[in-house]
Amino acid sequence: ELLTDQDVSDLKKKDAIYFGAIGDPRVKPGILEGGILLKMRAVFDQYINLRPVTSWVPLVPLKREVDFDIHFLRENTEDFYMGLGKRFGPSYSDKKNADGSYDVELGVKRESYNMDFKVNAHPTADDDYSIEIGLVSRKGITRWADYAMKHAIARGDDKVTLVDKANVITNNYGMQREIFQQKADEYGLKLEFMFVDAMSMAMIVRPETFGTVAVPNLFGDILTDLGAQLQGGLGMGGSGNINPNGVSMFEPIHGSAPDIAGQGKANPIAAVLAAQMLLENQGFPQEGKMLHDAVRYVLDHNQTTPDLGGKLKTAEVGKAIADFILNQKK
Repeated sequence: ELLTDQDVSDLKKKDAIYFGAIGDPRVKPGILEGGILLKMRAVFDQYINLRPVTSWVPLVPLKREVDFDIHFLRENTEDFYMGLGKRFGPSYSDKKNADGSYDVELGVKRESYNMDFKVNAHPTADDDYSIEIGLVSRKGITRWADYAMKHAIARGDDKVTLVDKANVITNNYGMQREIFQQKADEYGLKLEFMFVDAMSMAMIVRPETFGTVAVPNLFGDILTDLGAQLQGGLGMGGSGNINPNGVSMFEPIHGSAPDIAGQGKANPIAAVLAAQMLLENQGFPQEGKMLHDAVRYVLDHNQTTPDLGGKLKTAEVGKAIADFILNQKK
């Protein structure tokens, strides 16, 4: 079942959403993601995706010891993840115009705006085609940039890194650069530009040089999984889909792992770290720190699931984390 209008109405009354993993091999890829996750991000206008990447020793796979604490701020509602796409051609149901062209109609609804496109495509070769539009808006970039600057200052960072591919996608990412530069000047912060391919290399070679990193939607989805591997894998990654003035959602970054369902092998730490982020977002930093410290404890004492080199089952790791917290409160 996908997210219904009644679900949305009920969730709007909540302070925050704590979301588990989804995924079912019986369902075609994209249906659950689009009908639940992407819909929730759009309906609640959760325009920031916060992905912390922390050097959890001894899980960092790099050859040298390195200490890093990167916060990726991924723009979460625009770019190439808007569902603005369509296939057309003789294999599809599109009707050809008399002149041999196709009318390709696209539309998207967002909390901030609706947008309809009608593209008159006139191919010179009789073939099937596909189009996907990456759309950004000045308002969308401005609020993302503003959040990034405030987040950097709150962390004590003196710079923000903006990742893009502005040398190729010049309009979208050129506009982003201009607005981010204006905001950096306004807040008195340095702004570092990185192409996404260079950033992927730099994350392996010198991750400790990054703090607050702003990245557009598509590239953010890729780089944050690389970041997750740097800190021990998808089982170590929490994620926050944030609307600073509305309902935010927190989740582990991994999927449902149906191949190990019921075996007690699933790593619960990502879900715990997502809960930490939720608590901090809702004004409970001390309680959030307790969860962080509990994760640090189970890692230090190898009380983990097999993916992290331990021998415990999922519930046993959860109990070890809970016991640590209870002992700290005594």
